[in-house]
Amino acid sequence: VQLQASGGGLVQAGGSLRLSCAASGNFVRVNAMNWHRQAPGKQRELVAAITSGGSTVYADSMKGRFTISRDNAKNTIYLQMNSLKPEDTAVYYCNAGVVVPGHPLYEYDFWGQGTLVTVSS
Repeated sequence: VQLQASGGGLVQAGGSLRLSCAASGNFVRVNAMNWHRQAPGKQRELVAAITSGGSTVYADSMKGRFTISRDNAKNTIYLQMNSLKPEDTAVYYCNAGVVVPGHPLYEYDFWGQGTLVTVSS
């Protein structure tokens, strides 16, 4: 199972970016999918999460600015980021809980490679 994140880049403060993360490979089902981020010198933190049914959770500092969405047919999640601030500069990672063939009662945790978002002031 692979998670491929894309969409990062350089943007000015106040601008927008849309990240994507697609799951591929041999699996039965993708459960919750999440975005995390890690800024230089800081710990990785949860940005937003979405279940297969579409329920969402956001970190407080992202509420109202970021929107997580999901296309189950494509096993892909998106993160629409608006009103970006310099402090949003980080590597953004996606991860997912995945059920694989032969292990129907266990959920494996997979991570993507990260995509860099840089917000200039």
